[in-house]
Amino acid sequence: MVVLKRRIKSCSDVVVSVSALNFRNLGIRSFFGGKKILATALIAFMSGLLIGGILLNIVQVPPLTVAGQPLLRFSSYEELVSFVNTSSQTYYPYEFDERGQVTFSLDAGNSPSAISDYSTTNIQVVGVDEADVVKTDGEHLYVVSNQTVYIVKADSADLRILSQINLNGTVNGIFINGDKLVVFWSNNHQTLRGGDALPFADQMPYWLVALPKTYIGVFDVSNRLSPISTRNITLDGSYFNSRMIGSYVYALVIEPAWLNETNVKLPSIYSNGQLREISATDIYYSNTTDYGYTFTTIIAVNIQNDVEMPNVKTIMVGATRNMYVSLNNIYITLPRRFNVSNAESTLIYRIQVEDNDITIAADGEVPGRILNQFSMDEFGDHFRIATTTGSLWSGGSSNHVFCLNMSLDVVGRLEGLAEGESIYSARFLGTKFYLVTFRKVDPLFVIDLQNPEDPYVLGELKVTGYSDYLHPYDDTHLIGVGKETVAADEGDFSWYQGVKISLFDVSDPVKPVELDKTEIGDRGTDSPVLRDHKAFLFDKERQLLAIPVLVADIDETKYLGEPPANAYGDFVWQGVYVYQITLEGLELKGTITHIEDGADLQSSYYYYSPYSVSRTLYIDNELYTLSEKKIMINSLDTLIEIGQIELP
Repeated sequence: MVVLKRRIKSCSDVVVSVSALNFRNLGIRSFFGGKKILATALIAFMSGLLIGGILLNIVQVPPLTVAGQPLLRFSSYEELVSFVNTSSQTYYPYEFDERGQVTFSLDAGNSPSAISDYSTTNIQVVGVDEADVVKTDGEHLYVVSNQTVYIVKADSADLRILSQINLNGTVNGIFINGDKLVVFWSNNHQTLRGGDALPFADQMPYWLVALPKTYIGVFDVSNRLSPISTRNITLDGSYFNSRMIGSYVYALVIEPAWLNETNVKLPSIYSNGQLREISATDIYYSNTTDYGYTFTTIIAVNIQNDVEMPNVKTIMVGATRNMYVSLNNIYITLPRRFNVSNAESTLIYRIQVEDNDITIAADGEVPGRILNQFSMDEFGDHFRIATTTGSLWSGGSSNHVFCLNMSLDVVGRLEGLAEGESIYSARFLGTKFYLVTFRKVDPLFVIDLQNPEDPYVLGELKVTGYSDYLHPYDDTHLIGVGKETVAADEGDFSWYQGVKISLFDVSDPVKPVELDKTEIGDRGTDSPVLRDHKAFLFDKERQLLAIPVLVADIDETKYLGEPPANAYGDFVWQGVYVYQITLEGLELKGTITHIEDGADLQSSYYYYSPYSVSRTLYIDNELYTLSEKKIMINSLDTLIEIGQIELP
């Protein structure tokens, strides 16, 4: 095996596309997969353009500057205003990678563990919980549906709603910690602003501006029949992401650095009846030019002690895109791209957390852009990150792995992996790193990170298809969920087909092997696991694997001869595929759906149903499936239905 350690070539332009689901006019990756997603994306995009036009001047962007400078704090409000006015450049509110994934994303089932009585949210780091739309304590379900959180008694003999918490806004996620329930929700306050001083004022004299608020509510649920609100916190800005470590919840809220003539609106927080504006002299920043700036506020809340005041730290950076959290550090990343030199890079900020203490610890920079939170990891006293530079479609893309110390200085690098391809999934597991790239076939790379100063490729496996998500089966085996593909005759790419589940043996890292694979449906088949790891349920001891799937099936009678590789199927079924998984392979146990007789399915460019199953969990020997409108219980052994309840 040749060790790949080539220098990065010059980067080419990023191809702009949009989120990939089932939009049928695209061959490689498709556009929006649902009415809600389409509407949300369009609103977000237009809002982003609006904010960019209001806040920032459009000027030529200078070449990349030197990174790694220590974070500073403003000495005065006037200095902050001056910095925003002079350092903000052309603003691109949203970015897309060439796979069509919106990279402002957001960012999983169960972390590998011994057998337990109930499953928990599938998380990246053991001990670092991630907010989700459903949680369980083994006796109750806490379920988000629209603007309501339901507390449900989890008992097939007595399945019922005990209480509900109605909220005025969009629920972003929840945590359960003993008898405390934490809820995040958002609300946009719209303001009509005159257009005299705004761009394009002659064509549109008024603008509707959304001023988002993020709410954190803590509820005492010791009496599940009657939850009591014990704490309410309001922050300016949009909810970005959150984690729970022990008794503390850490959340990130982002807000544009509004520049209105000579004023910048500073972020504020309302807690325990007190309103506090974040002082300019308490805001950290890096003295580097960027597209534009947002206030990223990190808040620490003790959810078991309602008296303890929350602590906050605010950094003024570009638009935060991804977040990785270890037991001691929060890493936030944001893209940085410049038109003149065509260089692209990822800025990294390390925020150290310990209970209520938040310390802005370090910042750094690496070439390229990242895919998602699984492209990052902390191991020992090093931070590892995988990036892609260049454009996939121009043939100039290349992939890299960097190892950094706690000061975020690069100490080791592996560059030039899979040139002409792009990263589709990544998973750091101890001293090994597993990386999937794709263009025509799927190379699974096994990379050794034992010596962070000298990472190198141990082996690689080339198979058809690709994995969007990698999950450890055990120390020497991986599960991959993605799409099967067929090589295109038209060029150097492949047409994706149905959802593919693979089982890889990496016990010999020099020669990884695909032990087994299965394909669900035809082209157009989709699963939320491809974008959201929390939809993935796996338990090794129970030999259980379950994923929600929207199945598309090709009607061959519509074609003369064999259907072409780019033909889409019609939607015929939605629900959960349940597998028995062992080292012998994958065996389908059965399927579960909330949609009776397929009445809610339709053949169209997109699909959405409130009865689409999005999450699966187990309690003892019962398997729970959840959609917006229904909770269903099936026997974990036989998959026979043993109970269900409709959500109002």
